[in-house]
Amino acid sequence: MEGRYISVVPLDPAKHGPALWEATRGAENQGLWRYLFDGPFADREGFDAHLEQKAATEDPLAFTIIGQGSRRALGYASYMRMEPRHRVIEVGSILFSPALQHTAGATEAMLLMARHVFEDLGYRRYEWKCDSLNEPSRRAALRLGFTFEGIFRQHMMVKGRNRDTAWYSMLDGEWPSRKAAFEKWLHPSNFDDQGMQKSSLASLRQG
Repeated sequence: MEGRYISVVPLDPAKHGPALWEATRGAENQGLWRYLFDGPFADREGFDAHLEQKAATEDPLAFTIIGQGSRRALGYASYMRMEPRHRVIEVGSILFSPALQHTAGATEAMLLMARHVFEDLGYRRYEWKCDSLNEPSRRAALRLGFTFEGIFRQHMMVKGRNRDTAWYSMLDGEWPSRKAAFEKWLHPSNFDDQGMQKSSLASLRQG
């Protein structure tokens, strides 16, 4: 999946591991792992084993997000909980390094993955789920055009504690308007000389 700012490619631990490790390791990045099932990792060996495990499964199906300019791995995301019979699929297991967070590339990665789901695979429901305490993820879901559906209480155990899960969805009938807003927001004319947005994604979707 190729975009203007990033590309989304199948996770290759040997190829992408070194850059992903450098982008996410260290005490300053421990917060990246707070709401994920795995991590943080004390050493490269543990991190590499984590990537190998992710790459070995088809559900979740993991992808690496690559910067178009640097060609460096900046993060990863997965398709998961796929139900082809009902044409329902989830995006999750998302890890954006600090270099990817709050960038046009981060938004473009979510556009590319959603477009593939609706336009290439023909799914009818696209889901986003996160820990109810994960406010950044909950804000991201709404910003990207997902609709909040509710809280599943004590939905699972994560790192030894109960997790209430916030559920969000986007439907195939909503995709055309969501896609149009994504494309308007990502257009170079929406950014000033300092790279700051002129119009927010939410305002473009409402307009």
